[in-house]
Amino acid sequence: MLTLLIVLMLASIALLAGLDVWALQRQRQQEDELLFVGNQYRQAIERYYLAGRSLPMSIDDLLDDKRFPVPLHHLRRVYPDPITGRNDWELLRDGTGIYGIHSKSDGVPIKHANFPGRYAFFADAQTYADWQFVYPMPGMGRRGAAGTSAPPGKLTIKPGRSLR
Repeated sequence: MLTLLIVLMLASIALLAGLDVWALQRQRQQEDELLFVGNQYRQAIERYYLAGRSLPMSIDDLLDDKRFPVPLHHLRRVYPDPITGRNDWELLRDGTGIYGIHSKSDGVPIKHANFPGRYAFFADAQTYADWQFVYPMPGMGRRGAAGTSAPPGKLTIKPGRSLR
């Protein structure tokens, strides 16, 4: 009887350890998905801007850009936030439209290194909400979440590109 209790206790401990590993692995997967999805939105905003020199007013504009005789589709579909599991993105706006998005999650990221060059500043992020996927456009300057100037280093520009 005592042996059975010890075996059950050891099995429970092993199961709990396995759950911790699974949860950590799942969080890393969600972070990878957030990087992919956030970049999809950033690229869609960039394509929208480059096609007509204005920013989208809504996510629907990215799905179906009706500024042209043949509508353009800059975003294939609306992606939910991988961290929250909902379509509850915080849209970064200024007076001319949406220039970026970020998660509303205040969760703490595991990943703090080895980001793609454009997102190197994510290494300093305290929460997922700090992972801001923005399109800097000519004349826009550096923007923070409220449309104010962002701290130095918050945005990076692809080599060969300029804000002017």
